[in-house]
Amino acid sequence: MPTESQTKRTPAAAGAVIRSLWKTCKTLGPDESNSEETEDELAERRQLCMNLSQTLRTTQLLLNFHGGQPVFLLRPPSDLVNFPRPRWPVECEVISDSIQHIEWEPPEPEPFYKPAHRESLLPAADGPGNVVYCSDFAAKHLYFTCSRVGGSRGSTSCAKFLVTPPDISLEFESRFESGNLQKAVQVGAFDYELTLRTDMYTEKHTQWFYFRVRNMKAKMIYRFTITNLMKASSLYSLGMRPLLYSETAAEKNGVGWHRVGSNIRYYQNCSEDPNENNDTGDRLYSLTWTVRFQYDSDTCYLAHCYPYTYSRLQSYLKQIISNPAVASYCEVRTLCQSLAGNAVYVITITSRGSSPVEVRNKKAVVVTARVHPGETNGSWMMEGFLDFLLGDSDDAQVLRDNFVFKVVPMLNPDGVVVGNYRCSLAGRDLNRNYKTLLKDSFPCVWHTRNMVERLMAETEVVLYCDFHGHNRKNNVFMYGCDSHSKLYKFQERVFPLMMSKNASNKFSYKSCRFKVQKSKEGTGRIVMWRLGIKNSFTLEATFGGSTLDDRKGTHFTTGDLKSMGFYFCDTLLDFCDPDQTKVAHCLVEASTLLKKEDRKKMSKNLETDGSFSMSDLETSTSGSNSSDSDGLPVHLLHQHRILEKTHFKKKKKKFKTRKERDRLQPSSARSRSLTKIPEESCLSPEKVDEVRSQEKPVGGQKRGKNDQKGKCVLSSLANHSEEFSQEDSQDNDCISCMQHKLKHLYETTAYMAPPLGDEAGSNRYSRPPLSLKDPAPHPVLMQPPRCTPHLSSQQGSTVFVAPCRFPQSGFVRIVPPIPPSASASRNCQFFKDKHVQWISGNFPSKSFSASVTEITRARHRKGTQKHSSEVDTSSFTPLMDQTQGVSQHGQPLERK
Repeated sequence: MPTESQTKRTPAAAGAVIRSLWKTCKTLGPDESNSEETEDELAERRQLCMNLSQTLRTTQLLLNFHGGQPVFLLRPPSDLVNFPRPRWPVECEVISDSIQHIEWEPPEPEPFYKPAHRESLLPAADGPGNVVYCSDFAAKHLYFTCSRVGGSRGSTSCAKFLVTPPDISLEFESRFESGNLQKAVQVGAFDYELTLRTDMYTEKHTQWFYFRVRNMKAKMIYRFTITNLMKASSLYSLGMRPLLYSETAAEKNGVGWHRVGSNIRYYQNCSEDPNENNDTGDRLYSLTWTVRFQYDSDTCYLAHCYPYTYSRLQSYLKQIISNPAVASYCEVRTLCQSLAGNAVYVITITSRGSSPVEVRNKKAVVVTARVHPGETNGSWMMEGFLDFLLGDSDDAQVLRDNFVFKVVPMLNPDGVVVGNYRCSLAGRDLNRNYKTLLKDSFPCVWHTRNMVERLMAETEVVLYCDFHGHNRKNNVFMYGCDSHSKLYKFQERVFPLMMSKNASNKFSYKSCRFKVQKSKEGTGRIVMWRLGIKNSFTLEATFGGSTLDDRKGTHFTTGDLKSMGFYFCDTLLDFCDPDQTKVAHCLVEASTLLKKEDRKKMSKNLETDGSFSMSDLETSTSGSNSSDSDGLPVHLLHQHRILEKTHFKKKKKKFKTRKERDRLQPSSARSRSLTKIPEESCLSPEKVDEVRSQEKPVGGQKRGKNDQKGKCVLSSLANHSEEFSQEDSQDNDCISCMQHKLKHLYETTAYMAPPLGDEAGSNRYSRPPLSLKDPAPHPVLMQPPRCTPHLSSQQGSTVFVAPCRFPQSGFVRIVPPIPPSASASRNCQFFKDKHVQWISGNFPSKSFSASVTEITRARHRKGTQKHSSEVDTSSFTPLMDQTQGVSQHGQPLERK
């Protein structure tokens, strides 16, 4: 432990050491600082660093020399970046073999396969064949749960090898990083049908393949047929060949990946059913080819494109940070962790400025790759881009001095590890989810977008580019975003046009597209463009080769793909050159080319149907349809289905019979039902009044629980027509029977208007328009209706007016009581005639309406001051309104 005096002297001693170190370094002249340092000078500097560490009692302060001047830096924490072994989903079986391949460039470009048009499909085998390899771990889980270094804890012997006989059958294997063979079936002595594993937790996306074979016989012709591809077209139909890597050839001759294959054919699967498809309804296609192996019992690998694994990226980044010269202007950090826990690395490249302000004034460039794990050519272009940018050339130094580069070399490490072609372990295409808010489900693209947003808040981002691979077009090209702005017109076309001039035998400007499609709104290119980056691109490299200039008809090698990274940096220098002569020239040329293309397409369309649209100038930018990979992650969708099946399962409603409904109905309600009215008709009027007064409370008495207060009685027009027609047919009916029937109908009515009266009386009962959902709280009498199509008002009082037409299906019964009359037979006949006319749709005559109006006015003058419950109803003229109810504002009342 240091003493108190030592502790107090530590700051002064540290300052003295730093000042002494500074003076020592200042003694070096500019020529000496740039000359080679002797061993004595290096030893002296190491001693100064040791003295500094001992004096300050810390190892976190580092001493570096830049241009002969001392630069003090803080040592980065050791956990900022690390390179652990890849993590796999727990259900994945992984072999312990270390797979490594050497890099090799063929002496001459490898030509496309030229079909002889004599390729014939071999007849299907009589039986199912022998399954010589099967790895079905992908079907054990429906969605990603957890991960582990090395995958499954169990042994890897569960893959089935049914080899018969062992002397001629191949041994297949793909349980290694980026491998994806699911099953191999031997259908002939040297004929094998292969099934690729779909992207994990999906039922789609089979195009990438990578597997190993052993136990072959030299010079024998083997046929391989992949039977579950999902793209309707492929570069294999245009001469592309598969890749082969032989460990024996690499060891003996230094030969790496090279193109092989004959009798290549890509076709739709043939069967008895012409619409043969997979479980999701998509049609399947097959790729078949033959190959001769050069050595007996060799270990060979077959692949769709040059593999670039997550482990290779980690090895490359280790080399970067282990070089002190490169580490001075390059930082490797962990951007985030993927779903499986694999690190997503971000590289920051820029020269160390003399001040923080100088660094902040630099513009930024963002470059990403490998969002689609099966597009390995994107990683090879990325490695070439980093090689140029981290090199010691003058152009690289100019780029580092003027820009801050943010590089994410592998956006989807989980998909790369397990051998997916397009999706992550969420079962979704990450390049459709840059707008996502689900940080935990799509961490890679969420943190990338967040990094760009923070970078844009600090400085201007002049360019964004995402490196991809394309499976249906040859050459290299770009997709951009047309701004349709007069200020930046054709600006997005300048950088691709410059690329085509710098790499004329590989890059095709004619294949570039600048359409912003609605289905691509979630891609990195469009999302970054919407954030405000005008130059936002996708760099697409073919899986095949070039059709341009001296490279026409030849495959791309890893060197060709790396060179595209070099050309990208060279084009960036031209694009951002202070002398904008090249940019101005490219703007004019881009405008000329677009107009020429317009005239060509317009003339073509006029020759055909005469229709032309400016949107036709841009064809689709789609390299692969990922609409089925949009939406929520697979684990969220699966959990939602489970909740629907368990917790939210609706019980089937059991309907009651009529007897059960009648049994549940209260006896008091049954006694007041309409079916009891014929039984009561035989009673005298006084007896009926007595029964009614006992059943129905009046005045301030409270109603019972089961009393139906203000309920509307709806019934069919046909049923009531039948009722009245039966009653009218009885000539011996007396007027008293009709009176009490109509009185019962009046008492059960639901629509009651406030009485005509003074202002106080009107305000007392004023309320919103009545409806069937809002029954009237007060049993107020209703003003007799008029047969007019509108509402009228007298002295501020509301008068209910019936509409002139009746609904066809039902009506509301609103009937006032009938006063007793001396001439019973005449009145009875009068009411029968009127009711029959009204029900059948014929309205009463004008004289009848006039009499109703006179009686109403007389009653209004006679009893305006009476309470509604005290009004004498004997003066009402009997009317029956079987129309739909109308509110105080003239609107039809709502029925349930």
